[in-house]
Amino acid sequence: MVKIVWLLKRAQHLSQEEFEQWWIERHVPVARMAPGLRRYIVNLPRPDDLAGRPAEDSTWDGVAEQWFDDDKALNAAYSRPVAADVRADTMAHVSRLERLIVRELDIELPDHA
Repeated sequence: MVKIVWLLKRAQHLSQEEFEQWWIERHVPVARMAPGLRRYIVNLPRPDDLAGRPAEDSTWDGVAEQWFDDDKALNAAYSRPVAADVRADTMAHVSRLERLIVRELDIELPDHA
């Protein structure tokens, strides 16, 4: 399994609400159709007044996670002709975009019964 974590910073001309609306209503319907995509999660920020909060707010406006069976499936999805259009639309709505190909480690937790 190959997992991508995308970090997105919205474009200056968009409010957080406009950015989230574009992402959920316009980008997700296209992105979820990528061949070989096994799972897709969008993570949007919420107010943070919880314990352990860092001194500064995050610079990111959202995080996406995508899973593919293997490198071949990922390459096929991102090499198809429509991928260039999806990328152009994304870049019109973000000021910064980073991608991490990650190894997911599932950490077993103690039983807190």
